[in-house]
Amino acid sequence: MLIPHPLLGPRDAQEFTYLGDASLIDRPDGMADGAEAAFCDYVYLRDNPAGVHRELWFHEFGDRSWLVVTRNTVTHEILGAELAADVARRGR
Repeated sequence: MLIPHPLLGPRDAQEFTYLGDASLIDRPDGMADGAEAAFCDYVYLRDNPAGVHRELWFHEFGDRSWLVVTRNTVTHEILGAELAADVARRGR
């Protein structure tokens, strides 16, 4: 599977480490009311969707960048990739 790195072009998926759902970018506020329950959900609850999904991938054996990859989990087709920093700045 090739991941279209926005800076380096197509890269083999073996260069990357998969982290999980891209919603992990939106970490809960640890000082807010109900922070303990929010962090419990953040750490332990994950969706396992079939179809188009946004995921976090770390370019471990490359430039060490974080990417948000849009991938179809049924066909493994990569629909796009962007730098996670850009996604976080935009607010998803």
